[in-house]
Amino acid sequence: MAAVRGWLLVPIYLSILGHATDDQLLLEEGILAESALQKPRVLLALLARNAAHTLPYFLDCIDKLDYPKSRMAIWAATDHNIDNTTAILREWLKSVQKLYHYVEWRPMAEPRSYTDEFGPKHWPASRYAHVMKLRQAALRTAREKWSDFIFFIDVDNFLTNPQTLNRLIEENKTIVAPMLESRTLYSNFWCGMTPQVSITYGNSYGQHFSLCSVQYTPPHVHVKSRSGLDLKEKHKGYYKRTPDYILLREWKRQGCFAVPMIHSTMLIDLRKEASVNLQFYPPHEDFTWSFDDIIVFAFSCRNAGIQMYICNKEHYGYLPLPLKPHQALEDDIESFTHVLTEVMVDRPPLETSRYVHVPPKQPDKLGFDEVYMINLKRRMDRRVRMLRSLYELKIQVKIFDAVDGKALNASQIKTLNIDVLPGYYDPYSGRTLTRGEIGCFLSHYYVWNEVVDKGFEKALVIEDDVRFEYQFKSKLVKLMTDIEAAAVDWDLIYIGRKRMQVKRPEKAVPNVMNLVEADYSYWTLGYAISQKGAQKLIKAEPLGKMLPVDEFFPVMYNKHPVEKYMEYYHPRDLKAFSAEPLLVYPTHYTGQPGYFSDTETSTIWDNETVSTDWDRKYSGKTRQQGQIHTDAQNTDALPPQTTLDTSSRDEL
Repeated sequence: MAAVRGWLLVPIYLSILGHATDDQLLLEEGILAESALQKPRVLLALLARNAAHTLPYFLDCIDKLDYPKSRMAIWAATDHNIDNTTAILREWLKSVQKLYHYVEWRPMAEPRSYTDEFGPKHWPASRYAHVMKLRQAALRTAREKWSDFIFFIDVDNFLTNPQTLNRLIEENKTIVAPMLESRTLYSNFWCGMTPQVSITYGNSYGQHFSLCSVQYTPPHVHVKSRSGLDLKEKHKGYYKRTPDYILLREWKRQGCFAVPMIHSTMLIDLRKEASVNLQFYPPHEDFTWSFDDIIVFAFSCRNAGIQMYICNKEHYGYLPLPLKPHQALEDDIESFTHVLTEVMVDRPPLETSRYVHVPPKQPDKLGFDEVYMINLKRRMDRRVRMLRSLYELKIQVKIFDAVDGKALNASQIKTLNIDVLPGYYDPYSGRTLTRGEIGCFLSHYYVWNEVVDKGFEKALVIEDDVRFEYQFKSKLVKLMTDIEAAAVDWDLIYIGRKRMQVKRPEKAVPNVMNLVEADYSYWTLGYAISQKGAQKLIKAEPLGKMLPVDEFFPVMYNKHPVEKYMEYYHPRDLKAFSAEPLLVYPTHYTGQPGYFSDTETSTIWDNETVSTDWDRKYSGKTRQQGQIHTDAQNTDALPPQTTLDTSSRDEL
């Protein structure tokens, strides 16, 4: 056969007028090949409330879905807003409406809140009912427009995988969701749910396993609704933890699995016969469970004989943790900002849609005279990530070019009068100081000198391999404000470290929550340094008796366990404290994908022919902090625990 200009040439045998086969003629005739089927028609249902901070990023994920826009319709509704959600969504819809097959826009300017809510994150019954009615309206529109699928996506769910929609359609399930990741084990599915169900499902490999083993809520047992009201026994259908959940959430078992609950983002195949029985509102006449939109819909699925599925074959995206009913919109913004910074630890950053205008952020220095970020010029990937993370956190930073230990030669080391502290050896590998560690020490040393030379009262120093804790900025600002109010005399405050003294609690600081007197610690991930503290570190003349900078700090505040190291330094009166809990952590630990250390992969300080790329099993200093026994935890520095309302979508 031969193909010419898109025509398929095939041999065809014709019997002419019933003559014998000898009279058959072989003809070559062009036959057009069949074209592929068009993609299924998908209606995208968007419900937005107080989402001005998430929408530009969410909409960019929609823009980047690898699916023909002409085969998609948009159904968008927004209401009860106290921010400019409506304006942003309208701007985007006006810009993209010609790309999509159909757009339906349902804005509602008033009222700006529900009469029975006590905050924008509170879910009273009226809000549940309204959301269910909106979803039912979207479902009705999809059916009227003969859509093949309806794709519900919460506007704080970020589908970073452009193939998400294609992958879900390929699963050929009536209802299916992509598993989304958060900063905890929380996700958009449950493996267990009250009341009693025990179902065994098989996977595509013929293996069988139980994914849903749950129990009834006993009579008179109380649970809390999202609105904070006590729910009696009749309210069933709430989350139950199961061992299978962890296996799926941590990708230890990958595939597409039958589960009793999915929410937030899900695809419904309207071509399936059973889908005609699905409804979001009103609740089924037999419904007696908790009045919650996701539970009402799960009940509807059960009555329609439809199984829900969660897929984790690939990484599909992220979602934030649900907030408590009493929290404010500002808390939601902080939660979203944390999602932005967490995404960048291992993956490209979330971008904003080119179809909406996003005003630039206004960064500040958190009350410090300067915020330094130490970074090697050759580690441009870390520099880019940190600058973007700090921008999202609205923190103004100065890049401080680190001293590259690999570029140091013997003459430079001699010129600086650098010598190792007599008797120093790494406590894990037994090696002496490395040139990488010298470069690290000099980088911090030069920062201290700049703090002194410029007369800064206080500065913040962070390294380029940190991940920021939730509410990093507000927590640090509050901590420093409380320290100033209590007139704490401090030289150095760790905001990130590895606590090494774990036999007893560290001493809490009176009148300041979340602050302890620092004991022996590793790492210099992040710390605040005062003018007086920088002077003390420089006056110690550490270059001629050098040890790693994270060993130097405990020596200077007289808490190093090796007495002979401290004998070389007098006085040892650095006043060192630590945030409790910590505010920054390493992006990666020993043995994890992406882990790399410029201090360990180096050469011996006085012999550049001896490599120090040690076996990772000896990299004990960069291992994750081990579990600290209850008796040694710094509980005295923490505020009293309060009982907060839980919800059906609460974090695990």
